[in-house]
Amino acid sequence: MKILLYISDLIIPLVIFYIVGYGILMKKNVYEDFVTGAKDGLKTVVQILPTLVGLMVGVGILRASGFLDLLGDLIGQWTRYIGFPSQLVPLAIVRMFSSSAATGLVLDVFKEFGTDSKIGLIASIMMSCTETIFYTMSVYFMTAKVKKTRYTLTGALMATVAGIIASVILAGMM
Repeated sequence: MKILLYISDLIIPLVIFYIVGYGILMKKNVYEDFVTGAKDGLKTVVQILPTLVGLMVGVGILRASGFLDLLGDLIGQWTRYIGFPSQLVPLAIVRMFSSSAATGLVLDVFKEFGTDSKIGLIASIMMSCTETIFYTMSVYFMTAKVKKTRYTLTGALMATVAGIIASVILAGMM
């Protein structure tokens, strides 16, 4: 087990040295390429900032108003029958929009139910096997200037439902 810890500590520095070494071997100006990439990254951040702020404000308003709790109670009446706790419905909804807001909800779940409770386990697994669908789609499609999204939303929602079902099943097995 200790060997895995050593390897995991070395992976990132080795990848960085490999990239720099490869760039030097290919006679590239590695530092200039890095600076150009950083400039492009900052441009992307500036482009997506309004979307990010809008999503965070929207989720904050829904959470503070109590609407997420109301929605959780309403939808939770049906999800109870499939083993998905109604307390996690707001988390499942918020997770599709904002990872940071979902993390705040997970911390609330941990405080109320504990990290080793079934609800805590489902929440933990769900956070790792679902995605912030709407944030990711808006950022990637805006950056890549994609106009036709086709079945992306349908596929992402199906994957999220599969992740939620998997989290219930896996937590039940623990």
